[in-house]
Amino acid sequence: MKKQRTKYVCQSCGYTAFKWLGRCPECGNWNTFVEELETGKTKGKNYSKNTISPVSVSSITEDSYKRLITGIDEFDRVLGGGIVPGSVVLIGGEPGIGKSTLLLQVCDSLVKKNLKVLYISGEESLSQIKSRAARTGINSENLFLAAETDTDAVCSFLEKNTFDLVIIDSIQTVYSDNLDSMPGNISQVRYSGHKLTSVAKDTQIPVILIGHVNKEGSLAGPRVLEHLVDVLILMEGDNNYFRLLRPIKNRFGSTQEVGIFEMTGSGLKQVLNPSEFLASHHEKPTSGTVVTASLEGTRSLLVEVQALVAQTNYGVPQRTVSGIDQRRLSIILAVLEKSARIHFGSKDVFATVAGGLKINEPSVDLAVACAVVSSYFSKPLDLKTVVVGEIGLTGEIRGVSGTESRIKEAERLGYETIVLPEQNVASLNKDYKKIRIIGKSTLKQVINELFGK
Repeated sequence: MKKQRTKYVCQSCGYTAFKWLGRCPECGNWNTFVEELETGKTKGKNYSKNTISPVSVSSITEDSYKRLITGIDEFDRVLGGGIVPGSVVLIGGEPGIGKSTLLLQVCDSLVKKNLKVLYISGEESLSQIKSRAARTGINSENLFLAAETDTDAVCSFLEKNTFDLVIIDSIQTVYSDNLDSMPGNISQVRYSGHKLTSVAKDTQIPVILIGHVNKEGSLAGPRVLEHLVDVLILMEGDNNYFRLLRPIKNRFGSTQEVGIFEMTGSGLKQVLNPSEFLASHHEKPTSGTVVTASLEGTRSLLVEVQALVAQTNYGVPQRTVSGIDQRRLSIILAVLEKSARIHFGSKDVFATVAGGLKINEPSVDLAVACAVVSSYFSKPLDLKTVVVGEIGLTGEIRGVSGTESRIKEAERLGYETIVLPEQNVASLNKDYKKIRIIGKSTLKQVINELFGK
């Protein structure tokens, strides 16, 4: 009898070795190798007898690309306007953050339109899913539930039956008996992902996969799954506050959009006007607090930036941030020391974005700098002022995009003053009478304008 050979596969990158290694030489991660049985390979070339049949792009009708509108505006916004037929969407997030709850609400919205939805769970029993559905008020004959973990059985069923949407909860729990490896490892996840994607493309049934994240916050399992799917969305945010849907990859739309939800007792509730929640609600001016206007895709959000400058009790001062890049804060502090002669060598500096939102665009630089200066001198900024601008290394205020959208959002919420880069003010196409617009070209000019010389 021929002896079966084993191999060791890295669960992070898929690197293969014939002996166990403590550290993967490809990705550098530790203790990621798992033993698997080696499958036989066919020797020689094996050409398929099937032939391809290309068609002209002009012969493809728009009906084949008609999106499935879920009715949940924040979810449709992140997807680019709805779910594309035959697409595969992967949603990842921490345990308990609300992935399954959100998708059950998507199911409820679709079945109310007389659409058929199949929800397959490998983690919960049918009674557990029913209990969660009842808590959120979901009860329909068009929502079908199945507790199944066999990938081949699921794919065979989908090839014979028609649904408008299929949800797999989760991709790490389904597996195939054709492989000897355990559920959740790289071979099983890769196999299940390929099989489900092939079925989705052949049947034009959109499939939504739920994925787990690891302790670093990235999607657990092999990176090949992220490249395989059409849309990759991460659900993030504070467990006691907002939930944010942020697309990492989207073949059918922008990756700059963000969907905002609030967790309630009856499920996730859309936050259709997030600026009212994220902006400042202080009754009186408070030092270290500044409101800025950030662009998330096509939408402008007013968010509150907070900073705290305190005397350090240790030899090395702390630099702690939440919602912004820590390296960006270090650059802003260096520019403040050089341009405004404010020294932070013996100060701890903490900066955060209220509401758990993460801002990656550089237009928040000026708001962070003003919040730090406000806390440093204990001088509060006016509650009706919005600050927007990117800071260069020489202390200049660089222009930002979407100026008109930012001004309109600040004006809509009743703010009276907005500080912008001078080059943006010079290029404005209209006059705004309800809001005062201040244009400055350097960081020092902004500080003198807002806090005095």
